[in-house]
Amino acid sequence: MTIMDPLEALTEIQSVRAGEADAEQLLWALTTLRLLRDELATWEPELITAARTSGTSWAALAPALGVASRQAAERRYLRLQPSVTGETTGEARVDAQRDKRAGDRAVAAWARENSATLRKLAGQVSALGGLGTAAQRSADRLGAALGDDDAAALLAPLNDAQPHLTERHGALADQVTAITERADRLRRDAASLRHDRGK
Repeated sequence: MTIMDPLEALTEIQSVRAGEADAEQLLWALTTLRLLRDELATWEPELITAARTSGTSWAALAPALGVASRQAAERRYLRLQPSVTGETTGEARVDAQRDKRAGDRAVAAWARENSATLRKLAGQVSALGGLGTAAQRSADRLGAALGDDDAAALLAPLNDAQPHLTERHGALADQVTAITERADRLRRDAASLRHDRGK
């Protein structure tokens, strides 16, 4: 059953509530109300996403969502959002997002501490000659990332370049693999530490 215009549906439900309705009208009103509630539930995360895309802060969204803090606003959004990573509950999505942030912070801190090593490796990879088209595009993206003040910006393009290095530049590929594995380990450790603190 598809729902009519929400305003029209509400008007008709209100008339059923206000008058003497028979069982069939009441069942229709309840069914329509449920469908309307389901439809409206999809609007909130869409509107939050649009507000965030337009630059609205979580702190500004909090009062509109009826919550007291930016953390509560973001938590509400994560609970409402459908999962793209397999979590089945809103709480699991909130937890997964917090794990990701903890991991991102740990990796970014490590990258900043090891900036010289990362920049040297990125420079070597981006300076390689005789690369195929896809490999050259990857090397060019890495070269562009070298201009970023934050060494953490090098991690994703280094990882993307790794498959293009394996055949002819094995030593560089191994170094990139080691960095990628280190970043993965840091992410896992940060998530574990966050969970241990929560116990």
